[in-house]
Amino acid sequence: MSLPFDNTYSRLPEHFFARQKPAPVPSPKLLKFNERLGEELSIPPDWSKSDELLDTLSGNHITNGSEPIAQAYAGHQFGHLVPQLGDGRAILLGEIIARNGKRYDIQLKGSGQTPFSRDGDGKSALGPVIREFILSEAMHALGVPSTRALAAIETGEVVWRQEGRVPGGVFTRVASSHIRVGTFQYFHARNDVEALRELVDYTIDRHYPDAADDENPYLGLLDHVVTAQARLIAQWMSIGFIHGVMNTDNTAVSGETIDFGPCAFMEGFYPKCVFSSIDRNGRYAWGNQGNIGFWNLARFAETLLPLIDEKEETAATKAESVLAKFPDRFGSEYSGHFKAKLALPDHAPDDIIKSSLELLAREETDFTLFFRRLTQFADGGPRSPLESLFKDSTVFKQWHSDWEKQADLPSGIQAMATANPIRIPRNHRVEQAIQAAYRQDYAPFHRLVDALENPYDESEEFSDIESLPQPHEVVEKTFCGT
Repeated sequence: MSLPFDNTYSRLPEHFFARQKPAPVPSPKLLKFNERLGEELSIPPDWSKSDELLDTLSGNHITNGSEPIAQAYAGHQFGHLVPQLGDGRAILLGEIIARNGKRYDIQLKGSGQTPFSRDGDGKSALGPVIREFILSEAMHALGVPSTRALAAIETGEVVWRQEGRVPGGVFTRVASSHIRVGTFQYFHARNDVEALRELVDYTIDRHYPDAADDENPYLGLLDHVVTAQARLIAQWMSIGFIHGVMNTDNTAVSGETIDFGPCAFMEGFYPKCVFSSIDRNGRYAWGNQGNIGFWNLARFAETLLPLIDEKEETAATKAESVLAKFPDRFGSEYSGHFKAKLALPDHAPDDIIKSSLELLAREETDFTLFFRRLTQFADGGPRSPLESLFKDSTVFKQWHSDWEKQADLPSGIQAMATANPIRIPRNHRVEQAIQAAYRQDYAPFHRLVDALENPYDESEEFSDIESLPQPHEVVEKTFCGT
């Protein structure tokens, strides 16, 4: 009895990765296994209830068919190229074909040192394991393309981090792949055109097979990735999500959200909002995420130039023509999401979107509460809960008058209901779940995951999860913490 692995990345040339077994851990304890995801992945039910699950996903046992590897990649980190990064604390166990016919990676995070670890211990604290489980599953429930959480395990180890001695953990991540913009940069930095060609062909086959039929498949791949990133980042911004560390090594060409690290959900609206403790200059602020996505795509395009055309100048011109599509695609996606949030018809100008966000920014009104109370009001509820979010009622009333003239009601209510979540993983709730887990109280973790499974549905049981933090609960900074 084992996982039904069907591996392809480990068949690529050896310099694409390093073969590395996970490091054993002393006394693993399963905190949560995502049974629904396990079913989607065609994981045998008997296996998911066996001791082998814990042994395999803690790194203590290499199951049949697993070919553990650490993947090589480079990356621009805060604008500076690091030519070799790679999986320093993560090991890809293998790939599985899910029930939907799609291929998925099964990766352990916090599973020990690899040849790419540099000075790191290769381990993860339990906190980041809890955080990524909550956040990745919440993003999926919100309808945002994201890597998934299969399991959270406490290892029985103690690791040293900035906050001192904390419990260790291993996280099992599921992804369409772990191919990053930085994966292409790794070979581009080494002028290894043949490796780039092999990587591109593999990526097209795995993610964008339609590109193979294009006149220039390499431009076709770029075009697909431009579209995927435009859609993804617009979705992030429409729910107030701030990734926090949009380096090119954290940009998946599949178009999935990956590497949650210091990510956070904005509460009081502020376009320059930043939570990450290492983003001191606001490079990855909420309002700058589209610009950074464009910048990252330009770095991706640079790696493809040797394949697009033999003449560098011609290749650059062709790539630029594809990149130039990003602003319109991103703008269209962004506008579409916010029109749904505001019940605006497709033909409505974007002015009311701009004035709505300006209204929120005046008093740093809670982003999620505003849009949800607007939805409730549009659906026949009282106006007072919405108006109570603003100290300056005069400005609100003027905005409200302008909005009502343009809103497509009642036909737009359904779009609002599916665009404006009731519950998000508020930063203080995530932090409370982490701190409780450090005390071996896992109930807040389980309850928060359950509460976020259906974020658009009203629930008296989880009404407290919707609430704003008390002053002493506010999370002002987030940390990678791994």
